[in-house]
Amino acid sequence: MQVSFACTEHNLKSRSEDRLCGLRTAPPPGGSSGGSGSGQGGNGNYAPQGSAKSRDAGVPRPLPQGHAHMKEAIGRHSSMKYRNLGKSGLRVSCLGLGTWVTFGSQISDEMAESLMTIAFENGVNLFDTAEVYASGRAEVTLGNIIKKKGWRAETERGLSRKHIIEGLSGSLSRLQLDYVDLVFANRSDVNSPMEEVVRAMTFVINQGMAMYWGTSRWSAMEIMEAYSVARQFNLIPPVCEQAEYHYFQRDKVEVQLPELYHKIGVGAMTWSPLACGLITGKYSDGVPDCSRASMKGYQWLKERVHSEEGRRQLAKIKELHLVADRLGCTAAQLAIAWCLRSEGVSSVLLGVSNTDQLLENLGAMRILTQMTPQTVGEIDALLGNKPHSKKESRA
Repeated sequence: MQVSFACTEHNLKSRSEDRLCGLRTAPPPGGSSGGSGSGQGGNGNYAPQGSAKSRDAGVPRPLPQGHAHMKEAIGRHSSMKYRNLGKSGLRVSCLGLGTWVTFGSQISDEMAESLMTIAFENGVNLFDTAEVYASGRAEVTLGNIIKKKGWRAETERGLSRKHIIEGLSGSLSRLQLDYVDLVFANRSDVNSPMEEVVRAMTFVINQGMAMYWGTSRWSAMEIMEAYSVARQFNLIPPVCEQAEYHYFQRDKVEVQLPELYHKIGVGAMTWSPLACGLITGKYSDGVPDCSRASMKGYQWLKERVHSEEGRRQLAKIKELHLVADRLGCTAAQLAIAWCLRSEGVSSVLLGVSNTDQLLENLGAMRILTQMTPQTVGEIDALLGNKPHSKKESRA
């Protein structure tokens, strides 16, 4: 049997606007302030026996037309180019390394290691061998080198079958779990056919690696496409979409997702209920040294705080604090309870950096009963918004 395998994707970068997906990039899901609300790894984020991620909403997913939608990418640390293998989601280097004749017979193991090292460092991620090469010695040599170098790691991004399976396997190993309850496909990947994504998610569920799968930051069109593919081929459809939701980010959760919930049963798990801490009011007098906006890699948040729109939002937040004071709660508790009152929202993810923040945020549950239509209407009036849904409140 002849076999080929691809090692890591060498931190691919796009040659155009091709958005390869994978581990979360800023702004990350999480709720209030401080650190992220969930760990990262492999195919995305996972919570023990709870929820686990790997796709971006906002633009319609282009229909596959041959190779037209599968754009060429280039490595970040080499000039190697990568292309999809046929119409699959697997990205392979344009040049690969074969082992016929050479490995295990014509050259020494030391030379074989040198060749593979040079190839890998120059962006080659595709290696080919067969059981008949040097009567199996080629495979032995190749395997010894791979084990020594530790190259056969999970791929770093994308929703190919390879990444979904390897990424989840790696996460389960790090979590020391046999399975997770929910695995998310985080951000869309135009380079992976939807059928491949749904089949891979169905596979990991059938293998007992996960119980359900969902999407994160997918558009309504992409979610419906996944559902249609699942129904067409008798596969497992997604059950949940994870979306950003707070006072200043409402349309998707209040307009698009309720329709999906009623049509195909997709629920909502939301993140960033405090808009990365903006709603707490801690940025009203500038950016504190210990805040998330002051951290490396969060310049986008600092710019958001100082922007004209950010200043307008901070002014509205000061008024909302008066509503919270009247209800006997904090601004954070009010904002989280406001998220929970929305139809279709199953859970709100919290992001905290200390125990006091966590206890404060958990206190939002006692405020939920006070989220009457009148209270919600008052908040909408202060925000200058009109309610997006007639069935918006659960109170």
